[in-house]
Amino acid sequence: MDIRNVSLDEVIGTVNFGEVIEKYDADKPYPSKLILKFVNNRPLHVVVSQDPVSFRCILITAYWPDPYKWQPDFKTRKKVR
Repeated sequence: MDIRNVSLDEVIGTVNFGEVIEKYDADKPYPSKLILKFVNNRPLHVVVSQDPVSFRCILITAYWPDPYKWQPDFKTRKKVR
């Protein structure tokens, strides 16, 4: 997160108030999801999983998505040609 200039507050805000845009139900040991939230008009993606027993949330990654890889809504990946 430090290398990508993403703060813990931005991650927590995204997890708590963002929109789930993809689900990865086959991920192990727990399913994960990709969450989008705009922070100061800039899109932020956070991937988390959650232990279904303890409800503990596990941060996998957080990043500012590349506009060359995502549609303008930052919810849809661009097709690879």
